[in-house]
Amino acid sequence: MEFTNPPTPGKPGLTSACATRRASALGHPYGANEERGIYLSIDGGQNWQRVLSRGANVGGSDVEIDPSNPSIVYASLWEVRLGPWEDGNQYSGTGGGVFKSTDGGKTWRPLTNGLPKGIIQVDVAIAASQSNRLYASVATNEPSVGIYRSDDAGESWTRITTDPRPALRIGGGDLPVPRVDPKNPDVVYSASIVTMRSTDGGKTWTSLRGAPGGDDYQNLWINPNNPSIILLTSDQGALVSVNSGQTWSSWYNQPTAQLFHGATSNSFPYLVCGGQQDSGSVCVSSRGNDGEITFREWHPAGIIEYGYAAPDPLNPDIVYGAGRREVSKFSLSTGQFQNVTPVPAADPKVRADRTQPILFSPVDPHILFYTSNFLFKTTDGGQTWQTISPDLGRERGSIPASLGDKAAKEPNADKIRGVIYSLAPSFKNVNTIWAGTDDGLLWLTRDGGANWKNITPPEIIPWSKVTQLAASHFDDETAYASVSRFRIDDLHPYIYRTHDGGKSWRLITSGLPDNAPVDAVREDPMRKGLLFAGTETSVWVSCDDGDHWQSLQLNLPHTSMRDLWIHDDDLIVATHGRSFWVLDNITPLRQISDSVAKSEAHLFKPATAYRVRRDTNTDTPIPPDEPTAQNPPDGAIIDYFLAHPASTPVTLEILDSHGDVVRKFTDSDKREPSPEELAKELIPVYWIRKSRTLCREPGMHRWVWDLHYPSPRATRSEYPIAAIPRDTPRSPQGPMAVPGQYSVRLTVNGHTFSEPLVVKMDPRVKTSAEGLALEFQKQQLLAGIMTQSTEALTQARALRDQLQKLTGKSPAAQAENAASSQAAKISGPLADAVAAFDKKLTAILGGPSGPGGFGASASPSPTMARSGGVIAALYSELDRSDAAPTAAQLAAMDAAEKDWAAVLKLWQDFQSTDLPALNRQLKSAGLRELQLSSASRGASDEE
Repeated sequence: MEFTNPPTPGKPGLTSACATRRASALGHPYGANEERGIYLSIDGGQNWQRVLSRGANVGGSDVEIDPSNPSIVYASLWEVRLGPWEDGNQYSGTGGGVFKSTDGGKTWRPLTNGLPKGIIQVDVAIAASQSNRLYASVATNEPSVGIYRSDDAGESWTRITTDPRPALRIGGGDLPVPRVDPKNPDVVYSASIVTMRSTDGGKTWTSLRGAPGGDDYQNLWINPNNPSIILLTSDQGALVSVNSGQTWSSWYNQPTAQLFHGATSNSFPYLVCGGQQDSGSVCVSSRGNDGEITFREWHPAGIIEYGYAAPDPLNPDIVYGAGRREVSKFSLSTGQFQNVTPVPAADPKVRADRTQPILFSPVDPHILFYTSNFLFKTTDGGQTWQTISPDLGRERGSIPASLGDKAAKEPNADKIRGVIYSLAPSFKNVNTIWAGTDDGLLWLTRDGGANWKNITPPEIIPWSKVTQLAASHFDDETAYASVSRFRIDDLHPYIYRTHDGGKSWRLITSGLPDNAPVDAVREDPMRKGLLFAGTETSVWVSCDDGDHWQSLQLNLPHTSMRDLWIHDDDLIVATHGRSFWVLDNITPLRQISDSVAKSEAHLFKPATAYRVRRDTNTDTPIPPDEPTAQNPPDGAIIDYFLAHPASTPVTLEILDSHGDVVRKFTDSDKREPSPEELAKELIPVYWIRKSRTLCREPGMHRWVWDLHYPSPRATRSEYPIAAIPRDTPRSPQGPMAVPGQYSVRLTVNGHTFSEPLVVKMDPRVKTSAEGLALEFQKQQLLAGIMTQSTEALTQARALRDQLQKLTGKSPAAQAENAASSQAAKISGPLADAVAAFDKKLTAILGGPSGPGGFGASASPSPTMARSGGVIAALYSELDRSDAAPTAAQLAAMDAAEKDWAAVLKLWQDFQSTDLPALNRQLKSAGLRELQLSSASRGASDEE
């Protein structure tokens, strides 16, 4: 289909550079639509006119235009209606068929000659190189699909093969999609669970692309100028071949996972788990060790594609999953899968949808629940199960009015009943459980399932699907229910709230769009009344218990938001089509209030920050063209609010427990690296972390302190081999703050705001507090020596440059011959003094500088080069891990410290004795004295 939701006929709609547009409108799958049919626009989509219709039950499913004559158009109509239940819910009729227009879509006639009787659905393809050649996949009221061909522009048709493979329906029951090579009318493709190809006009077929189990290919495009280039779309993503399908690109480089639900583990970093449509299940780490989330953090988890996931809260190695009639138990470490389903799949008493809840009790982590039309419970990991509910579906099946006259086609209407589609064990009482069904019932038990009470409000009509239930974290009488009537042709949002244990319910949808069914609702575990909702298009937030809603879409793509999960300070979204998304740190939403909104400025209390290594990779980084996801911010996330532009400088300071300033940031910090420095970098700039300064404009602002103290000075900054695209800082960085109590101080417009900050260690690190303190102490010592030695080296080099210019030995002086007159005055005893001075200075400096501004030297005596090189290497070694220094490192540091003390003594004596002595002689000779430059702070203190 070209358009599934075209603009309303007769009203402004899509715009296009081309004037004539045709669209097929299939309509709502769950109800009658007067808008169904084929539409024509002659003004680039501004206005539309329906040109082919067979009533409110028959929609347009395909439009194909003859590439050699745009007045010839083929269209398919499909009479179909879906019921709200999961299985056997498609009711098709024979009111459609395939039609042809030879006047650009103004008039139409059916094509039937040679096609079977009782046509339900047709998908047509035109051979561009021979437009009288048509191919079609045709479904009738018989179970099988046929592949047909016409060689006279549709006037007659022949079934061209009895091979069932190209005619197999796509996984969800969709018709296979035929496409023709634009240069060769005999080469035809069929996209289905496997993509097939025929090179003899459809007589014989070979498999081109697919896998055991089926990949569900949805469409195929062939480059009209180069048929070797083929684009193929599937449930997993899109693929490209440039050699006629011999090889294909990967679909793993696209965030297109179709997820049904999500859940998180109790590990650190936590895992986000779920089942994917036709891509297997997944548990992916919320943080990668290599500075980003890579393929190394992506693991299968044994969950059925449309199932729930339930990571074991007591064993991070185990993940349970549930899908249709199956409960899986999966070990992440071994990859082994065990079926622990409570009842045989064929038990006639058990009904199950594709998506069945499975989750642990938040009160007792040994209890695992699984649902069908019954609720099951296990306390031994699925070895044994108890049934703790009766059949909770409606006692008698019913047919909703949305099915219309199709209801007469369902002979078992009174037997079609729902299942438990949502479950919410209490956060307060192990025996309190809320349950909701997909046929519109709400239930509550207070005694662990021994007795159940129907608490359904009358406005929840039959076949309203209770998509999610959320028990309150704060009291046992409160719960929230999201309800979707999408499958009974009602697109309105429905979220209900009870504060009295289900005795009464209130609809809470103010602010939600009127055409977006709700798939999920969650309550924040930290702030009472803070709610999140996921609709078929967006994510929403309410700070007043659902009385009012506002968008929280931010940078999320608009797609189906199937599930929400809150883990610590993060909000996780499972989308159907755009993978998992995480909103890092929702702390401001937990603290926002009317008083904050009315304030001139506000500093939010930061959430606990974890000291985690930015990147533990020690080798060549993963290239930026490989698919990765961004890690959460490293360090303390600090949010502040300004009502108006700041009239004075904005400063943000981090203070330790003694009140000493650890870091200071301002809105006027120098940006490093500068544009001039970036232009001279050897590596591409896409590796380098962008410089930031505090924002002074109105609005909400976020700043991240990476837990580093100011960087030590270095004559040259470099970038580590463990680089991260767009997030590699210059090294060396300052020492990392030790876990403990800190505070944040914001100063703006003459007012100061302060909030406490707690820094904790990465839970995976087992180094003692004493060990970390020793590491920090030694890093601070080494950083101080690095800064001191860099300043000394800078002074010494500047002094030597002056001396060389004075003697005419510098390249600049030699080029300009500017110092020849002064150099001529240097002779006799003065020349001997200058040579002795230069020799001693050179000996103190040592060899050429190396990494970080220092270089190792083979000199047996202490030099700036040798000492600086050893200090820089030791600092780098300590910065590799969160570990106490080894005995060898401590010994090396003691030696390096003594070495530097000796060098410093030589340098200080040189400044106080040798320099004044030479300057006296230079002055006596009428020459310019050598000047010792002042040591200046080189590395700015900014992020």
